[in-house]
Amino acid sequence: MCLGIPGQIVAVTDADRMMAMAEVSGVRREVNVAPIAQGPLEGVIGKWALIHVGFAMSEIDEEEAAKTLEALRGLGEAQETLEAMAAGDAALEGTA
Repeated sequence: MCLGIPGQIVAVTDADRMMAMAEVSGVRREVNVAPIAQGPLEGVIGKWALIHVGFAMSEIDEEEAAKTLEALRGLGEAQETLEAMAAGDAALEGTA
């Protein structure tokens, strides 16, 4: 299963290589924007895209990006809860 993380394109870093800077949850990372570029690369600045393995795979709107980020945060919280429960069960097993 592939997972794309929403990121906003904030700057073009290397037009010849079709590279741009994307901000993903406050972290900036250089990505290839060839899959979403249509015309001059400056046109991708400010757009939201699903980022996967260093590529902006598809353009999405800001509302979809916000919903996806919220869902991912929820999954992270659920994972933390499961890990805490598993750690608690392991601790209980050690006292039995």
